[in-house]
Amino acid sequence: MKKFQHGGEIESFAKQLKCKKEEIIDLSSNINFIKPKINIDFNKLDISSYPTYEKLYKIISKKYSVKASEIELFNGGSSAIFTIFRFLNLKECFIYSPAYLEYKKAANIFSYKLHQVNRFKSKFQNNNKRIKENSLVVFVNPSTPDGKYYNLDKLIKYWISKKCTIFIDESFLDFTQKESAIKYLDIYDKLYILKSMTKFYSNAGIRIGTIISCKKNIKKIREKEAMWKISSFDMNYLMEAINNKNFKKESLKENKKNKKLLYKVLKEQNFIKKIYKSDANFFLVKLIKINAKELQKIVLKYKILIRDCSNFDFLDNTHIRIAVKDKNSIKVLEQAFKEVDKNVS
Repeated sequence: MKKFQHGGEIESFAKQLKCKKEEIIDLSSNINFIKPKINIDFNKLDISSYPTYEKLYKIISKKYSVKASEIELFNGGSSAIFTIFRFLNLKECFIYSPAYLEYKKAANIFSYKLHQVNRFKSKFQNNNKRIKENSLVVFVNPSTPDGKYYNLDKLIKYWISKKCTIFIDESFLDFTQKESAIKYLDIYDKLYILKSMTKFYSNAGIRIGTIISCKKNIKKIREKEAMWKISSFDMNYLMEAINNKNFKKESLKENKKNKKLLYKVLKEQNFIKKIYKSDANFFLVKLIKINAKELQKIVLKYKILIRDCSNFDFLDNTHIRIAVKDKNSIKVLEQAFKEVDKNVS
């Protein structure tokens, strides 16, 4: 089994380079480079009593146009994934891959018979005969590490016909104007949707993930969950971030502009064979004449961290992921790529 590693390992990278972590240009992590403005004095926050989450439930339910009784909060998206796999306790799991590696890890830990469907095969949406009845199907949309958004209407109808339990991960959907699978909640009660609040709201250290499902499912989940999973600090930060009216508009605008700039830089490189279509805030890239580790070594002196995607299923050591960041980071990357070009030409 390939290693379950992720991007954003800034501290170990800084230690390796013997520099401050603030000096690292982290293009490996797909966290929004725009941060919400938070107007909270955390020193004055009342932490003497146990937190209550009614206000946060109300804000999140309004954001996604669902009822508060249809959501459950978790200490981050990964925690939500592990809880759902344990809660469902099914025998077989079909993951549309490549996908976030925590799904594969959870399937193995909770003894699911794991099957993977290769999303990169052009006919995968029309060739689903292998999906078994009453199994769990997992689809990340927009996907990772390539960022493509899929119209899942045809697939969801097929999964419903097979009585599957459906888990849709929409952690990157906020970076798009695309449609959510939430519309299917009214017609199918074996649907679970993950909304990780980490990516878009740029708060990897604020651990909040949300599962959206029908009221009956959420009630059953809550019965087996701890009473307090999120701290008052986490809760207040996220409420302030979501209530920032201009944040989403500014984020979409700046990410779109810088994404075009990054794409232009990538397109000009002769050691890049393919840039995968992306609807999210990152690009999956296939290299030529150089592999991921060799590229990482060259950009190391520029203190740039990029994501080697060789541990994703159906990818190899010529695949990397580069996240959209600020203009200065993209300019430094462009300079680093000039040196890469000299090494491969």
